[in-house]
Amino acid sequence: MPRHAPITAAGPTRWLNVTAMIVLGAAAFAALGATIAGALDLLPFLTLELRFGDVVFAGAGMAVQIGVTILLLCLVAALPAMGRVLALERSHRTFTLTMADVADAYRACHAADRRGVFTLASEFDAVKERITYLRTHPDLGNLEPDVIETAAQMSQASRMLAETYSDENVARARDFLRHRQEEIALFEERIECALAAGHELRRHHERLEVEESVIESRLARLEEEFGDLLRGLGFKARRGNVVAIPAKVKAAE
Repeated sequence: MPRHAPITAAGPTRWLNVTAMIVLGAAAFAALGATIAGALDLLPFLTLELRFGDVVFAGAGMAVQIGVTILLLCLVAALPAMGRVLALERSHRTFTLTMADVADAYRACHAADRRGVFTLASEFDAVKERITYLRTHPDLGNLEPDVIETAAQMSQASRMLAETYSDENVARARDFLRHRQEEIALFEERIECALAAGHELRRHHERLEVEESVIESRLARLEEEFGDLLRGLGFKARRGNVVAIPAKVKAAE
């Protein structure tokens, strides 16, 4: 898998660090041996002529040799700490990669569980079934056995979640929510139609009231203008807005 590439890339760096520590330790011990041998007159000290203007530093080679030896010994003293840092970094990288592999394997196993791939009920058989599935998976078959076993156990522990949120249950819930949404949209459409009809009826009613008031005002003006004439001719006004015209026989009498 692509995630295992950093381990391969980290290999040369790790060997380079180990080689550098070995070379540094060998140089430190060689410098220490040469310095001790020089102090015991077994080997000559380093000869180095240092001049600053007209001043010549005698014994500069011995001082440089002793200083380099002390520096190398200090670096060697720091090697255990460097080794612990490298080991911690390596273990952290391995732990991160392992947890990422476990997460991928668990995700694939949980997705298969939601689809109803696993059918065995007992805990041992369920874990074994999941391990077999992960080993035959095209993208996860090269994982370590511990990673596969851990992911299978995690998937078996979350089996209730997979059953509750299975693909079938989730699809059924989504269909139910979609139908509810369609019903709400239809109900809103009907409400809009009812509101439009109500507004139209209100406008019609107001228009009729205006027309009736106009007719009543015209009738009142007619009665006011011709009321005396009509009463003089024998017409009588009934209660309300209806004027009854008497028969011609009575008018002739």
